[in-house]
Amino acid sequence: MVLTKKHFNAVVVVEGKDDTIRLKQFFPGIETIETNGSDVPETVLTQLRELATKREIIVLTDPDLNGERIRRLVTAAVPTAKQAFISRKEGEPQKKGNSLGVEHASKEALAKALSDLHENKQPSSDLTKEKYQKLGLTSGANSRKLRERVGIKLRIGYGNAKQFYQRLQTFGISLSTLEQAVEEAKNEQ
Repeated sequence: MVLTKKHFNAVVVVEGKDDTIRLKQFFPGIETIETNGSDVPETVLTQLRELATKREIIVLTDPDLNGERIRRLVTAAVPTAKQAFISRKEGEPQKKGNSLGVEHASKEALAKALSDLHENKQPSSDLTKEKYQKLGLTSGANSRKLRERVGIKLRIGYGNAKQFYQRLQTFGISLSTLEQAVEEAKNEQ
């Protein structure tokens, strides 16, 4: 995605007004479509389907359960939508009591998310469930934390063991790329 003030070649799908305000604060020419919550109205999905014939669609949702629900609904409606992720840490609010969100991310985190996009691909042929399990991403005391660190490294977000495996498959992450990310994540402990 071109991140200049005058030219944006995509429409970014966000959850709400606060996300739009934050993005426009850093990238004044950016265009967004707000879902206004996790129950994405059919009118918004129809609008996105129509826009996808002319423009690139990027999904940038909060790193939480509602954000993942929105991401699934939009991607089901627009399979060509690109995916942008911020980590849970990047979405942490400054004040206690606020929820995680795009509206709390720094300019650097948002720029990185919008420039490091993932697209839906055919499942990777060399990544199997058995190999995935052997990397320690499915069960065990540290698997949740390891998935989170690996998700940050690969910039694909976080999910439970099943969701994370599916995301690796969906984005075509190869076994060698995953192994390298796991090794780096384990070395950082």
